[in-house]
Amino acid sequence: MKTLRLILGDQLNYKHSWFSTTDDNMLYFMAEMKQETDYVNHHIQKIVGFFAAMRNFSEHLKERGHKLVYYTLTDKKNKQDLSANLKALIDEHDIECFEYLLPDEYRLDEQLKELTNELDIKTQSYDTEHFFTQRHDLTDFFEGKKELVMEYFYRAMRKKHGILMQDENNPEGGKWNFDKSNRKKWKGSPTIPHEKGFRKDVTDIVGALTKTDVKSIGEVDKTQFNWPTSREDSLKVLRYFCDELLVHFGDFQDAMHTQENYLFHSRLSFALNTKMLSPKEVIDKVLDTYYEAEYDINISQVEGFIRQILGWREYMRGIYWKEMPGYRRSNKLDHQNQLPDFYWTGKTKMNCLSHAISQSLELAYAHHIQRLMVTGNFALLTGVHPNEVDAWYLGIYIDAIEWVEMPNTRGMSQFADGGTVATKPYISSGSYINKMSNYCQDCHYKVKEKTGESACPFNALYWNFLATHREKLKDNQRMSMMMSMLNKMDKSTLAAHQERAQKIINKPDDY
Repeated sequence: MKTLRLILGDQLNYKHSWFSTTDDNMLYFMAEMKQETDYVNHHIQKIVGFFAAMRNFSEHLKERGHKLVYYTLTDKKNKQDLSANLKALIDEHDIECFEYLLPDEYRLDEQLKELTNELDIKTQSYDTEHFFTQRHDLTDFFEGKKELVMEYFYRAMRKKHGILMQDENNPEGGKWNFDKSNRKKWKGSPTIPHEKGFRKDVTDIVGALTKTDVKSIGEVDKTQFNWPTSREDSLKVLRYFCDELLVHFGDFQDAMHTQENYLFHSRLSFALNTKMLSPKEVIDKVLDTYYEAEYDINISQVEGFIRQILGWREYMRGIYWKEMPGYRRSNKLDHQNQLPDFYWTGKTKMNCLSHAISQSLELAYAHHIQRLMVTGNFALLTGVHPNEVDAWYLGIYIDAIEWVEMPNTRGMSQFADGGTVATKPYISSGSYINKMSNYCQDCHYKVKEKTGESACPFNALYWNFLATHREKLKDNQRMSMMMSMLNKMDKSTLAAHQERAQKIINKPDDY
């Protein structure tokens, strides 16, 4: 039976069972399409990274005897739409069966469901064989429970897969979570090894984007592209992280610094989210390093990393499939403001935002605290509409795919779901940013000044947010201390905070 199999750009699983044998009646299809470049304004490095990884994967399959049709962005046969391309191929090759791997984005899942309903041939979908969980495992896990607390899910995952367990019920090291050990400020020591970099020539792909008038944001060096775009590259990054960075990862995973873009972070998210690496092999390699290293690695370093992958990553995917499609419309705080223009330029006098955004535009990268407590924090405190925040995060980061971006942004960062993901809004004044970074040292504003024109804008915005949403937050136990401080605050001081905050919200690009 002549069968057409689709591989999407984030389904580059070199170890998938589909590829264990070859079959002359099996035709694989991959395509670079404007449907995917244009649904949001992407960072140019994100587009280049996906296309380069797709091209390497297609060559890998062909070298192993698999029949494959690959459309580049400029291919004359490319209709730039997934459904149109598939229908044309089915007719051209007299296809009798269409098969695809389950997409991780809702929009593509719906598109492929609609397509299969239109086709008059046999169709079948398969698992991507990537995640620890199935789409709806989290929904089943929390059935009947009022709160979807990640920690409970994470502990169950540890038990189920026997990861960092002393026995079947007790965690290694006597604690499930070493988060309190993961909050150190980096002050120049220990030395951070240079990242495992690449120097790839992507001139051809950049040229194709120009030729087809693909709009993008950010920068790219056409001859020095610095991301892994093959399984071999990805394994090198994994080995480098384990050998050089893991030993200090947990301590400084929340730290930020103007002179260090990556600190001890792994830079594995792009390789994971394209499926060039699996979460299991990443965790297995980290555990092997922990148990077999010639030098001591504290369990807090390892647990902090595994929590992000086994806990947070799988949890976010489960939230996405549990809450979609309504989740993309959630706006429980009724925020309506536009994203400031400086999110697209980095031109602001606030040093923390200028650095985090400029780094994002240059590298298509920022780690989770930069995203959550700097750019996300400001957007939340200034009442930006979640749709605008979603679009920015989905576009600017190389690892951003909607299943992982949206729950992190709309749920964790913006509290737009009203507490489905986060038990409280993740907001702070300038003091947290100062505690975890050196951003405040050379800033135009003074973090220790609470009021006045030279005070850090985050200080006024923080108290204004609490006052604005007083009714919605008054019963939140995790906010009780701050709400008590708000209620005791001198009325004239609060009025000064609110007045200045309103000026910032009205004209954020002036600050």
